[in-house]
Amino acid sequence: MTSIQTAAARSTAAPGSSFLLKLMKLRTFIALFAVIIFFSLFAPNFLSTANMVLMSKHATQNAFLAIGMTFVIITGGIDLSVGSIVGLCGMVAGGLILNGIALPLGYTMYFNVFEVGLIVLVVGVLIGAVNGLLITRLNVAPFIATLGTLYVARGMALLYSDGQTLPNLVGKESLGNTGYSYLGSGTIFGLPVSVWMLIAVALGAAYFARFVPLGRHIFAVGGNERASRMSGIRVNSVKMFVYMFSGFCAAIVGLVISSELMAAHPATGTNLELNAIAAAVLGGTSMSGGRGTIGGTIVGALVIGILSDGLVMMGVSSFWQMVIKGLVIIVAVVVDQAQRKLQQRVTLMQLAKAE
Repeated sequence: MTSIQTAAARSTAAPGSSFLLKLMKLRTFIALFAVIIFFSLFAPNFLSTANMVLMSKHATQNAFLAIGMTFVIITGGIDLSVGSIVGLCGMVAGGLILNGIALPLGYTMYFNVFEVGLIVLVVGVLIGAVNGLLITRLNVAPFIATLGTLYVARGMALLYSDGQTLPNLVGKESLGNTGYSYLGSGTIFGLPVSVWMLIAVALGAAYFARFVPLGRHIFAVGGNERASRMSGIRVNSVKMFVYMFSGFCAAIVGLVISSELMAAHPATGTNLELNAIAAAVLGGTSMSGGRGTIGGTIVGALVIGILSDGLVMMGVSSFWQMVIKGLVIIVAVVVDQAQRKLQQRVTLMQLAKAE
């Protein structure tokens, strides 16, 4: 076959490949519509108002974690510690409300709900900073560093209360620390407060990723770390930021869950890191780094949240739910790799057609 015939064959094959590529890029929306239709048909009361509110809360928790995870994965890393950070931050919040901080001479300092929230967010950021330091300064692989932090944070949460639940986080008016339940159970214009918080964080993260130099540096580091370093980008600072932001998002989830339950348990957040990874990857974030969107991640979190709640409503056991979530991650990664290869092929076809 001559070069002219080869180019012609490529040009005729390009439309089909381009259509398949578009379908792959829209896979998250296709999956969202598919799970909604499926559970609408087979799960009782799936579209009821009460269930929609409940699903929005669960999807919100996944989305917070997935937003932080998206930035981490874009840099080519992974954060396995977010579920444990959720549990530890919930325990910190519960401990501050119930017990305050003991001071010398027998005094105890209590904090109002706003101050408790700030302290918990700082704790999440500090744990993320530990992850970042292990990865950037000690050159520990992200998987190993965050796996170690997962165990440390979970162990600290268990040690704090000897594995017991901290109940009745209502506070006392005399101490000025009441109102904690509003964060998890309050509504504004009919929507849960946590949903409004997610909207604010998601819009801020999307703007940051697109218009702020540090946000663009995150994509550059994930695309080619060596080239980014040679171009003057402070790669270590970028990595520190993404892990600290991931810890920040996990701390928010710890606050929301403990506020909604009005109790803190050290096992809270177990396996939530799987939901976060699944949502990010399903939303189009490449495990190879360098590609991802906040909008896609939000849709991915909706898919994971609806899938989890729908399976519960259908009576599917938690064991099968884990199997299904694992399969979702595998399929999402396989499709992402196929999309990358197809994108390269389409690009070559377009270049051949231009010639």
